[in-house]
Amino acid sequence: MRLRTPSSGDQALIQIVDSALADAARRAGEWLVCRPGCTQCCIGVFAINQLDAHRLRQGLADLEAVAPQRAAHVRERAREAVARLAREFPGDRATGVLDEGEIAEQRFAEFANDEPCPALDPETGTCELYESRPMTCRTFGPPVRSEEGLGVCELCFHGASVEEIAACEMIPDPDDLESALVQELEEATGARGKTIIAFALSR
Repeated sequence: MRLRTPSSGDQALIQIVDSALADAARRAGEWLVCRPGCTQCCIGVFAINQLDAHRLRQGLADLEAVAPQRAAHVRERAREAVARLAREFPGDRATGVLDEGEIAEQRFAEFANDEPCPALDPETGTCELYESRPMTCRTFGPPVRSEEGLGVCELCFHGASVEEIAACEMIPDPDDLESALVQELEEATGARGKTIIAFALSR
């Protein structure tokens, strides 16, 4: 069977997730207060997979083609972040791949929680790579279920009951297309494991 290209498979995934977000936002109404300029979810590092990293790098290349100075600022912020974070980075500093295992997860939980995302424009408070943002960014805000239960952004759903929050639950990728695409990409490129946005954009 011929493998899907990252772009074609990823576009299908993005459409699924963005449609789920739009539906959750419609049900949430005014409880969902996410707006341009709200940057709380842009502070603090989080792990991204190789598909996210691939999408971000493609987005940066696209930005460079139309706005080279803005792209240069993104790359500069990414490289400055890597320089700041390298010493305590819980992974391979050369590749940017995070270590695995319980101890590594504990270290990562305490790592760079005040670090702004390099894609965040500090002047406008908006994302320079919004169309290419990772899946975590696309699902932040509405109620999303995890091992710890149904979580929401602390700025949203003020005054909503547990039942009202549950009624707005977002199911971003019901068939787990993302896992299949990540596996395909890792097998095709040989790049495996998770990283952070700064490392993905610093190369």
